Amino acid sequence: MNRVLVSALLVSLSLSSCNMLKKGGSGNKNDGQIVSRASSSWTPARPKGMVPIPGGSFVLGQSDYDFTQTNDAPVKTVSVTGFFMDDTEITNSEYQIFVGYVKDSIARSSLADKAESLGFDPLNPGTSDAGIGAFSYVSGSQNGEGTPYDEYVKQNNTGRDGHSLDGKKLNWKIKLEWDKYKYPDIDYTEVMEGLYYPPEERLNGERRIDTRKLNYKYVVVDQEAAAKKRGTFRVDFRKELNVNVYPDTTVWVRDFNYSYNDPMHQDYFWHNAYSNYPVVGVNWNQAMAFCDFRTRYHNMALSRKKKKANERVISYRLPTEIEWEYAARGGLQNAPYPWGGPYLTDDRGCYLANFKPKRGDYMEITSGKKAGFMYTAPVKTFRPNGYGLYDMAGNVSEWTMSPYNRSSYQMSSTLNPSIGLSDEVNRTVRGGSWKDLGYLLMVSARDWDHKDSARSFIGFRTIQPFPEGSKVNFRRPKK
Repeated sequence: MNRVLVSALLVSLSLSSCNMLKKGGSGNKNDGQIVSRASSSWTPARPKGMVPIPGGSFVLGQSDYDFTQTNDAPVKTVSVTGFFMDDTEITNSEYQIFVGYVKDSIARSSLADKAESLGFDPLNPGTSDAGIGAFSYVSGSQNGEGTPYDEYVKQNNTGRDGHSLDGKKLNWKIKLEWDKYKYPDIDYTEVMEGLYYPPEERLNGERRIDTRKLNYKYVVVDQEAAAKKRGTFRVDFRKELNVNVYPDTTVWVRDFNYSYNDPMHQDYFWHNAYSNYPVVGVNWNQAMAFCDFRTRYHNMALSRKKKKANERVISYRLPTEIEWEYAARGGLQNAPYPWGGPYLTDDRGCYLANFKPKRGDYMEITSGKKAGFMYTAPVKTFRPNGYGLYDMAGNVSEWTMSPYNRSSYQMSSTLNPSIGLSDEVNRTVRGGSWKDLGYLLMVSARDWDHKDSARSFIGFRTIQPFPEGSKVNFRRPKK
């Protein structure tokens, strides 16, 4: 009887396997031909606060005047693919999200370290003397059970992926308690107080987060070096970066000798009055780290949605110098400024950007106001260009991804021009700022600074490329 049952079972499995093969293994019709399951086109979701810039060709450089300066871009026709671009520079409030994320990550990672030092095992939470305040922030401790992946990581001592810092898988479901009078236990208190400046370094006893500890770690691949070596081993071109993300607020004092700018130093980054002003005091390395964070932050949000858990966004990054100039022109050819030109004022005599009109005069007159701004202005104070981008001239200059080289345009391709030079320490800055004269507001004017330098007049904005042929609505939304 048993042999009969076994034989019947084998026949049944054989027939089932044959049927699955005929149907393509999943019950779907399959005639043996390979056919793409993807749709014929892809519609990218427009990131909030960004506008689409259509791909196209344009005449790069100073084509509208007979004179050129040393740093001006030479005249050259180039082609650029489409991308989304921030309609304003990154603001203080937006950059604060980055700083807050790093602060929270370091706190949770430190709490996880404390739990481990007390012998806490997230897979066996009952075997530790660690207080609930510390081990609550280790992933898996909230339900006392670990996943097979957690067990694998523990046994093989490998790094973790996902929402983590320093390779630790953290529990982000529990809210951090920052009120010192509500700390749950002594272990939690010890960790959290370690994030603040020690008593001997405090001013008037004020507790403030030690900004020296706000470091963001991420990994990049040196693509230029990998291309030259034909990508022999990916690990050979892997670079781990550790960037302190807190803006240098001392730039307001350091950039100007014999000038009293201490109020800006004290309040500009954190006071609510400046939330909608462009962030400054951020060097090129910090701007690049923000781009990595923005990509990671967006992907983490998608991973929490069941329908989009496996989706990944195209990475955010800084624009190349040519992409920046193309976007700044707003679709106008041979125009000196984002609004066209040739003047810096409108027909009522009001200035069209935030810059230094005259020697010693930093107060430009704006539409509807008797006076302008001595320093930076809130974003969207002045009119946008043809693509809907604000402050592509004036307010703050902007970092680009491109290294600065006087001959870079001659060396670059006419197809999506870009120069690698990964070891170049100087990076191109575009757009002119609140302290510059009108000449630097021209879309063709080039400037540069050391990538480790932070300035009170340099900020940045990001872009997200999209493939050619994508279904993108390029019409500006009505306001």
